Amino acid sequence: MSAQPADCGAGTDPRVPAIPCTINSIGDILSGADRAQFYREVLAAERGEEIDAVLEAWWTEAVLSQVPGRDASYRNAVAGRRLVPLRAPGEAR
Repeated sequence: MSAQPADCGAGTDPRVPAIPCTINSIGDILSGADRAQFYREVLAAERGEEIDAVLEAWWTEAVLSQVPGRDASYRNAVAGRRLVPLRAPGEAR
């Protein structure tokens, strides 16, 4: 069993600090209720795909928690404020 899935971290934004996809690294970044929930899930997970899925999901949360302004952006999105229209892949400008 590997505690570091190969795809955990592929394609990360270089503006966000790199976080290794390990139990200790993820636990160090998370705080409060998120940290407690992460440890509950990872300690209950079976080896293999199940633990890899827990690590990948919480690694994503740890990376996103480091993005400046994330909380404000999330609140704006939920409230429907300051939204940015997206084009479909291949759609002309």
